[in-house]
Amino acid sequence: MDLQSLILSLQRYWADCGCIIQQPYDLEVGAGTMHPESFLRALGPEPYRVAFVQPSRRPADARYGENPFRLGRHLQLQVILKPSPNDVQELYLESLGVLGIDPAVHDIRFEEDNWESPTLGAWGVGWQVLLDGMEITQFTYFQQAGGIDLAPISAELTYGLERIAMFLQRKDSIYDIEWGGGVSYGEVRLAEEREASVYGFEVADVEMLRRHFEDWESEAQRCLEHDPPLVIPALEATLKTSHLFNLLDARGAVSVTERVGLIARVRRNEVAAAKAYVEQRENLGFPLGGAPTGGGEVV
Repeated sequence: MDLQSLILSLQRYWADCGCIIQQPYDLEVGAGTMHPESFLRALGPEPYRVAFVQPSRRPADARYGENPFRLGRHLQLQVILKPSPNDVQELYLESLGVLGIDPAVHDIRFEEDNWESPTLGAWGVGWQVLLDGMEITQFTYFQQAGGIDLAPISAELTYGLERIAMFLQRKDSIYDIEWGGGVSYGEVRLAEEREASVYGFEVADVEMLRRHFEDWESEAQRCLEHDPPLVIPALEATLKTSHLFNLLDARGAVSVTERVGLIARVRRNEVAAAKAYVEQRENLGFPLGGAPTGGGEVV
C-alpha cells in the first residue's frame, strides 16, 4: 500500500466512524495537536469528531536527509474523538485492520507514554503503540489543554504515517517508500529535507527570528485585548512564535535558562486564547451540544 492510499484508507475509515475530515492547517506547527481542530475543539463540553493529516515541522529533528528514520518535517494523521468512546481501542485496532495489519499476526503493544506540551499548556495520559517493536501511533486521553481541565475527556490518536508506510512496504528508509504512482518519498521530499536542514541549523538569521518572535507575541496580545477577543488570529500569531522558538532552538541560540522563559511566553498566549475560546463558545450557548460538566478550571 503506497502512502497516499494509506492516508485515504484511514480517512475513509474515520469518516465512516463519524469524523469530519478536516484539512491540514496552513501554518507551521510542531504537531497535529496544535491544529485548532484539535487544541480548541478539545475545550468545553461540545462533542466533536475530526480527523486530518498535518505536516509537522520540528527543525531540531532534521538530519540533512541522511537519516533513514528521522525527518524535520513529517506527516501525522490526527484523530480527535470527543467524548472518548468506550471502545476507542477497538476502533483503533480496526483501523489497522483496514490497512491489512492483523493483530493476531503482529505484535501490537500499548506501552505507557504520557504526553505533555508545555507551550500548549496541555497534557494527557496515554500510550505509544508499537507494531512489531516500531512506534507507529501515540494514543492519548487529553486531560488538559490551554491550562484548562477538560470535561469531557477527548481521545487523541496520532498516526506516524511514514513509519506505517515503511512497515507495510518493508522499507528500511523513509525515502524509499512509495508515495503513489511509482514515485518515491525521496523523489518528492528529499531535496526539501536537505535544504530545510541547512536553513534550520546553519542559515536562519537569529536576530531576525528574535525580532519576529517579539512581533508575533505582541500581535497575539493585541488580538486577545480586542473586544471581543480575536481567538483564531491570536492563536495563529502564537503558533508563529512557537515555530520561531523551534528555529531558534535548532540554531542553538537558546540557553537553558532562556528556553524556560520563551516557553512560558508562548504558553501564556496559548492559555489566554483557550480561555477566550471557551468563553466565546459559552456565549453562543455551546451550539454543537453537550452539557457543562464542571470542568474548565484554568490552572
